[in-house]
Amino acid sequence: MTRYVMVVDLRRCIGCQTCTAACKVANGTPPGVQWRRVLDLETGSYPDVRRTFLPVSCMHCGNPPCLAACPTGATFKHEDGRVGIRYDLCIGCAYCATACPYHQRFRVTRQSFAYGSEPTPEEAYKFDSARLGVSSKCTFCSDRIDLARHTGRVPGVDPEVTPACVNSCIAGALHFGDRDDPTSNVSRLLEQNRHFRMHEELGTDPGVYYLYAEGDRT
Repeated sequence: MTRYVMVVDLRRCIGCQTCTAACKVANGTPPGVQWRRVLDLETGSYPDVRRTFLPVSCMHCGNPPCLAACPTGATFKHEDGRVGIRYDLCIGCAYCATACPYHQRFRVTRQSFAYGSEPTPEEAYKFDSARLGVSSKCTFCSDRIDLARHTGRVPGVDPEVTPACVNSCIAGALHFGDRDDPTSNVSRLLEQNRHFRMHEELGTDPGVYYLYAEGDRT
């Protein structure tokens, strides 16, 4: 089996938001919609205060609550673990957004642009009318993963079939690959480092793992 996951090294993320920008360019999301975000968190109390940058997106759960909540079957799972949305079946009810414990579903009802009433050439090229009035989210750049199946290239190794956010990370904090392949980059990282998954106690089996330094979690 194949289970594509993302590994985020919190020891390396510098909060530059390059992954956020790369996602927006690659997927043409409208203003106010960020499939990939980096949260800026402060913990502790003076004088022992720490700052952590936390990249977040759809967790591509193994047991996604959004799928169970969808009344039309628009939300589905690929065999490789990715969670997708069939826009032609989505009725925009937003039940999935309510069910998602990670707040990673978005819905827009009209086309909007970054600089007024006219789209930039990039916005015009990337605009997808099928995403109006329906739920949308991070897809792990599904078009690239689909290309891998036809070309024999390896996601997480070959840039052209690897999610845009991973390719863009200047700090080497983002990694992508097949968790079920013991020789993959993500499998080695998870084997060799302390890690956690966000709200895994909910039984969602999230597909995004976070590496952390010893002593960072209690």
